[in-house]
Amino acid sequence: MARWHEEGRSWEDDRGFLDEEQVARCARAYEGEPIPSPIPTRMISNGEYMPVPQTEKQKQVEARIQELSALASKELGVSRRRFLKSSGGTAAALLAMNEVFGRFFDVDPIEMFEPAAFAQAGTPRDLFVFDDQLHFVRGTRGAVGMGLRSLSQGPSSGGKANQFNPTNAVDERGEAWGVWNPALVGLPNTPDNFLLVQFMKDVYLDSQVTVGLLSNVTASVVSVDGEKPRAPRNAREAMAGEMLTAAQTAAARDFVNNISGSPRMLAHGLLYVGRGNLDFIREQIDQNKPDSWKGYNISNAAKIDTDPMSPMRQWRHDDEAVAYPTFELINNTYPKLKGQKPGFNNICVHKGLTNGEPVRPEIGHPADLPKTARDWPNLNFITYHSCIRPPFFMGEALDEVKSGRLRGGVPDISWTTEYAQLVAPYRNTYAEIGTTWASSIVTFPTVAAHIMGQLMKFLGPDRIVFGSDSVWYGSPQWQIDALWRFQIPEDLRKKYGYPELTQDAKRKILGLNSARLYGIGVSGNLQEQFKPVPKDYEQRIPNELKKVLELPPFKADNLSRIKDQYAALDVEPTLTRYGWILL
Repeated sequence: MARWHEEGRSWEDDRGFLDEEQVARCARAYEGEPIPSPIPTRMISNGEYMPVPQTEKQKQVEARIQELSALASKELGVSRRRFLKSSGGTAAALLAMNEVFGRFFDVDPIEMFEPAAFAQAGTPRDLFVFDDQLHFVRGTRGAVGMGLRSLSQGPSSGGKANQFNPTNAVDERGEAWGVWNPALVGLPNTPDNFLLVQFMKDVYLDSQVTVGLLSNVTASVVSVDGEKPRAPRNAREAMAGEMLTAAQTAAARDFVNNISGSPRMLAHGLLYVGRGNLDFIREQIDQNKPDSWKGYNISNAAKIDTDPMSPMRQWRHDDEAVAYPTFELINNTYPKLKGQKPGFNNICVHKGLTNGEPVRPEIGHPADLPKTARDWPNLNFITYHSCIRPPFFMGEALDEVKSGRLRGGVPDISWTTEYAQLVAPYRNTYAEIGTTWASSIVTFPTVAAHIMGQLMKFLGPDRIVFGSDSVWYGSPQWQIDALWRFQIPEDLRKKYGYPELTQDAKRKILGLNSARLYGIGVSGNLQEQFKPVPKDYEQRIPNELKKVLELPPFKADNLSRIKDQYAALDVEPTLTRYGWILL
């Protein structure tokens, strides 16, 4: 690779921040990798940090992929490079990873030779998927998703390092910044990725999501009229800091359902709690007709009084003076709306993904849930992220698994293990796996196995719901495929009493449990019940909706047309990785 050096008016090698001595110890990834594996087998640096050496286990995976691909390509009469670009190559890589890291993925050797077998073992076409945590942002906040996208995309996102891994620790594959979603590698990380047009393509055209729940975030800090950032004083003032307002969420839902002619999207209302916010809850009920509610303990979203100058603050579920008046309003309104909004009594709250603070429910610890579940038996409390404490990089969770420290007979993963055991007796509590699944399944599969095993053991397969937290991480399909292929290794099941993750359990988690929570019938022909989102959805976006969502006019430029033409050619992927590897 080379770049233009403007001052010297010449082309020069692009080595990023690596000096001469470091470059001498490295090779270009596309030159030094012995095989174009569909799954990387060593750390690849974008030039902003030194890659770490290939681990012994990575070497074993690489060698086994070489052996399997040589055998299969000879049998099929194709080159090894062509084989590795096929579904058979992906099967070979999964088989090699299972052999080295433990059997986490359902894959059979026949899938290397038969594309039909690979497809049959993959996610079934008739699978009902309800994604209960989807995001996009309004036009003026497009850049807000770029940091999270870089986590999923890895170094090709343009970031300098994994911001959630300051110590440069490595994951189970030996990488400090591993790619979660390989489909994103090399694509631009831009604000447009998080607006309505790309969201529609990622969710409804490029994934098997049948019904999606559009989520939003209660603002915690605002800057009003140029003053220093501070906590908002009320819900109306907080709108300036929201990625998507309650009204915008509802407008997007209505648009999707209108053009598809079926309920393909549901919408969260924003859960600002406290007596001072009750009027805003009522306003949302009247104007936006939310399908359920989404809140954040950690957000400054609780208005405990009616003083117009007092700031909002963090809150906890079991605060009878703050949260309970809001729960009472929702609980008392539910019987009137149950026929129209069956999921109106679903209280979805973000918990976890934090560090560096004392253990308290206001930042995500689950201690406030048992009392609340007992006090409000007609409300469902769906805990987003299943209370996982580490934010995004699960190195700490892996260390906890390896430490041997147990809670209730299983490895104590902060705060998910405690959460699962605390809420186990309460049938109106549900664990949601958005981001927790995405951040562990590829880079920390052992952690993913323990998390899923513990949720299955203590809550059962009927109380776990799937969310992808997309489009932060691209199309949800990679997470759906990973869950369908995933299994809890037998040795872990025997040692800790984890149930088997059967196909029936996966169907419940991926869609049927949420369908029940939101009163959606899934019997009969899904294709007749849920009509597809039309491919010309972009042309159907009315100017009024663009205005509501603060979106620019969408025009098909030359690059868009070229991209469509390229996709139509069905070109094979190159699997070329640009960056540095350690010799």
